[in-house]
Amino acid sequence: MKKSCLVAVIAVLAAVAGALAAVALYLNRREKELDEYERLLFGEDDAETVEPEEAVAEDETEAE
Repeated sequence: MKKSCLVAVIAVLAAVAGALAAVALYLNRREKELDEYERLLFGEDDAETVEPEEAVAEDETEAE
């Protein structure tokens, strides 16, 4: 194998490895973002939630 061909093969392999590393970093970052969105969407809120039945009962007691 000629030296120039070997250098070309090594350069291509380095480019492929770099592309795979970039994809891995992107996917890792994207997964963290999605985890954050999921936590915000489905996570526990600090605010109290009032059930509709309780809200109606409170309104009736205030009206009396």
